[in-house]
Amino acid sequence: MAKAAEQTTTLIMPKATSVWLIENTALTFKQIASFTNITEIEIEALANEEIGRGLVGRNPIEHGEISKEEIERCESDSNAFLKMSKSNLPNVKSRSKGPRYTPVAKRGDKPDAIAFIIKNNAEISDAQICKLVGTTKPTIASIRDRSHPNTPNLRPRHPAELGLCTYKEFETAYNKGLKAAGKDPEAVKAELEAKQQAELEASQEEEDSSSSTGGFDFSNFMPDAASVFGDDK
Repeated sequence: MAKAAEQTTTLIMPKATSVWLIENTALTFKQIASFTNITEIEIEALANEEIGRGLVGRNPIEHGEISKEEIERCESDSNAFLKMSKSNLPNVKSRSKGPRYTPVAKRGDKPDAIAFIIKNNAEISDAQICKLVGTTKPTIASIRDRSHPNTPNLRPRHPAELGLCTYKEFETAYNKGLKAAGKDPEAVKAELEAKQQAELEASQEEEDSSSSTGGFDFSNFMPDAASVFGDDK
């Protein structure tokens, strides 16, 4: 019985695979270009939607072209290059647990989401932002240093409210960032809740104090009785 042919070393849909890697990993353009045999210029153009607008990403993990571990290896080392998986077994399709493909209609919201995270959640790493929002490290850097072409119009908005991720995914990334910084997520959460409660109580006390004094004192503006009726002589 003849052996099954080894998996081909050429990607079937290199541009679609590039789109998926751009939006779902923290790999550099150079790493993606090397793996897909597409130039870095084309990869950057795909990332900026200058070409391939509306192109649906193709998950190379699901199609047995590369392993999740191999991607993670190269994400942690920008000088490493991806190696395509080889197998004599038929490809097994599995449901991806990674970030979903971002619809074209929502891609314009990504800069606002990135700006929100940079402003409010510094603990979340760039790699996590890439996965949450479906963006690239160069885009994050351009928003951080205000060189992004849409900087004057950015409106920081929560990525979950924009539909780019779920609140649970955002919380998971935030907690991971806190742990990486040596902080206890539960302790940070408790401290934040205590601070919010203190601010609420202070606001309530100020409101009660204002009510107890009867509001504005008009006595200084009331005419003196003697000046109105004259002295009784």
